[in-house]
Amino acid sequence: MSVHAPAARAERTRGDYHYHLLRAASERFQCGVAALTQTQRQEAAGLAARTLALEDLVLGTVEAAAVVIPETDRHRAFLAIKERYASEAEFQADLARNRLDSAALRHALHRELTFDAVMQRIGSRHAPLSETDERLFYELHHDRFQAPERRTARHILITINDDYPENRRAAALTRLQAIAGQLAPGAGADGMAAEPLAETAAGDPDETSAEIPTVIPIRAPAPTLTARFARLARRHSECPTALDGGNLGAVPRGQLFPAVEAALFALDAGALSAIVESPLGLHLLLCERIQPGRALPFEQARPRIRAALLQRRRREAQRAWLAQVQSQAPNPATAN
Repeated sequence: MSVHAPAARAERTRGDYHYHLLRAASERFQCGVAALTQTQRQEAAGLAARTLALEDLVLGTVEAAAVVIPETDRHRAFLAIKERYASEAEFQADLARNRLDSAALRHALHRELTFDAVMQRIGSRHAPLSETDERLFYELHHDRFQAPERRTARHILITINDDYPENRRAAALTRLQAIAGQLAPGAGADGMAAEPLAETAAGDPDETSAEIPTVIPIRAPAPTLTARFARLARRHSECPTALDGGNLGAVPRGQLFPAVEAALFALDAGALSAIVESPLGLHLLLCERIQPGRALPFEQARPRIRAALLQRRRREAQRAWLAQVQSQAPNPATAN
């Protein structure tokens, strides 16, 4: 054996540790090692020591000895990191800051890929799943398999932009009120309302402080109101959905601006909202249809159930194997 072999092994071990330290800093604190506080550095160092020890343990097994990582995979992993940098010089400088070099990084990545491959193989040894397992999970976790309430909706948007007189807030409000008036009961076939829907805000139409008046929701036969609303949306709305008559589709909670969502989900089917303001501008909403929330049938939920159970079984198989490997490992305190 070369007299330099122990020194080379020690250098590789230091490189592996610094890679684990860098990974701990990134995953735990979303920063580099140099940016860690003293307390964070201590926590990251402890985590790095534990993950390195676990990696050493796994890589010393018979299962790891059977794993061969192709050179193409190793090089791809190296390039995935290198390509985050604008230049070779920047890449090498960052490696040096983290007490690494290209060779140490390649070695650490090879170990990481081998570790992942071993754990994937161990996870695949999980106990088989049966339909009974899946149905039991479904019965015990009904709350996880609920289709949310959805509202099929359309909207007309008038944007607010002080660079254009017709889109200043007060003018935009007046325009949208006039559009809403064309949907009021009594509006003729030409879309002109017999009476205004609501009074416009008092004061100079260019005043940006104009208040949005309360608009009484309108109800009308759905086909008639939908057709009129879609026609007005195509003519006046400043949203790309105007091309489809303002159609927003079937919308669950969590996809719209909060004020718009609150207004839409307060409506009955076939009703118009008051004028609502969002960061985009002023909206008029039509709730065409309400699809209540419902429990997903087992067959529809089954792919999600199977994925969740498989993930759980893989983790259980990995934990059991690691416990066995650890129990068979020599105790450092008694090794001598």
